[in-house]
Amino acid sequence: MDSGFFCQVKATAKITLWLSLLAASLSISVLPVEANENNLESSQTDPDIMAQVTSVSQLSDVQPTDWAFQALQSLVERYGCIAGYPDGTYRGNRALTRYEFAAGLNACLDRVNELIATASADVVDKQDLDTLQALQAEFAAEIATMRRRVDALETQTAELEANQFSTTTKLTANIFLNVTGAFADGDITAEGTSVFVPARGADGRPVRRTISDDPNVTFSDYLFLNFNTSFTGKDSLVTQLVAGNGNSPANTFASAGLFNTFGVPYTDQKGVTGADNNVVVRELFYSFPVGKSLQFTVGPRVNWFRHFDNNRFTLYLTGASSYNSIGSTLLNSVDRGSGAVVAWEINDQFKLTAGYLGENTEFLSGSAFNTSSNPSQGLFKPTNTITAELAFAPGKNLNLRFLYNRSNIQAVNGRVGGAIGEPIYGFVDDGFGGSIEDATADTWNFNFDWLVTQGIGLFGRYTYASTNVKPTTDGRLDGEVDVQAIQAGLAFPDLGKEGALLTFSYLRPFAVLDGRNFLVSGGGDGGVQYEFEATYYYPITDNIALVPAFYLIANPNNFSDNPNIYVGNLRAQFKF
Repeated sequence: MDSGFFCQVKATAKITLWLSLLAASLSISVLPVEANENNLESSQTDPDIMAQVTSVSQLSDVQPTDWAFQALQSLVERYGCIAGYPDGTYRGNRALTRYEFAAGLNACLDRVNELIATASADVVDKQDLDTLQALQAEFAAEIATMRRRVDALETQTAELEANQFSTTTKLTANIFLNVTGAFADGDITAEGTSVFVPARGADGRPVRRTISDDPNVTFSDYLFLNFNTSFTGKDSLVTQLVAGNGNSPANTFASAGLFNTFGVPYTDQKGVTGADNNVVVRELFYSFPVGKSLQFTVGPRVNWFRHFDNNRFTLYLTGASSYNSIGSTLLNSVDRGSGAVVAWEINDQFKLTAGYLGENTEFLSGSAFNTSSNPSQGLFKPTNTITAELAFAPGKNLNLRFLYNRSNIQAVNGRVGGAIGEPIYGFVDDGFGGSIEDATADTWNFNFDWLVTQGIGLFGRYTYASTNVKPTTDGRLDGEVDVQAIQAGLAFPDLGKEGALLTFSYLRPFAVLDGRNFLVSGGGDGGVQYEFEATYYYPITDNIALVPAFYLIANPNNFSDNPNIYVGNLRAQFKF
């Protein structure tokens, strides 16, 4: 049963009491009421039921000529013991039965008892008390029956409310349409023979290529279909399907391993394997509470970003919009994975979340990926991550998050990096073009958002990470690649309209501190890439929004002599 049923049950009980208003509809001044007229109307859809009885002569069981009718009418006028709709009408076409009359009488009895209990007995005329006694005697059977029925109804309603939930599945959808363009001030130097393939030359240095032509403007789609099933009303079985066909123009300028990173709106992606707009399962998990403070999530495709490194101003649906700005660029090597996450609400201020996930990402294909569902690799071999985050909210306007992540990263074709490479932003080998073993990485992340006033917010992240490099060739030394990422932002909630959000973000996505010699791609010439982003989320209706965004990328690919890249994006966003 749904909650609407119980509202109707309660409304029906109240309507029974209000039916007695009819007895006084000719001459009684109506008092204020607790009934919500709109709620009552919404529970009745038959036009005949909506008809008004405007003459007491239409009533059958208790007629206007009856002494009981006239006596009750007089009591109502004296003590105001029955109230109805503000316009003084009773809405319905039913005649006044003896049970309905008894309901009105019962209301007057309660009103008089209330006056007596509050030491206002002097306002109650003795003749009226005699009249009430006579009416009570004549309608004693009806009053007793009515009270028994109300008691039974309340018992049944309480039982139904306690067991009201039945299994339901709710379908929602998010649809994103993106128009995107990108251009550079001049030729861009990038590492790798393509955006996917890194290489070293005969001299052992990373191969470079030059991009001279700007890409064309694109128009793409990306969408989610969300099926949320609940069995108890507190649990949730989530199945999310995804389809898309985006390949954002800024990818043209990227070094190997940097596909879908800088200058790319998060929703301007393909998000699937195979042909454009293939439909695949993006998320599949079951979430349920244990006690009052623990929430468990388990599944073959749990979304890491649902649980970690969240920020009120960088959620891609309403806030910052590019891949590099919606979360730390050094997290996480597992986007979606098989495993479990547990969240512990310690108190109103502290929340501890921890999880283990083995890689099972929807947009990766081939024997090297989806390792958790591959029997030759399994749930506990690389790539996998263990994450713990402590969130602290000293007040409702400030959130601080401290995160630690341990990653075991599979070396694909002897290298670590690319789509499962975080915290590596590019590709790593042994420094000479040789292969390395599976790598381990430790990442620390601090993330905050602060609503300074109702119209101004601040947000930011700092991430430090270290990846261990172990060559497979004897005699070559182990090493580490140490990197950091920085984000600082300014937000303006409700700017121009309630629900709107303007964000400005400054980023340094991948600053190499040590070990650049191991980077076959992503190290550049030692420069540090930095980015500026402006995104404005503007809701047109509750279901439709327009989101313009502009990105400037300086020193792209970590080459200090690379010219700037400019990206513009307009997103139309629909939800239902």
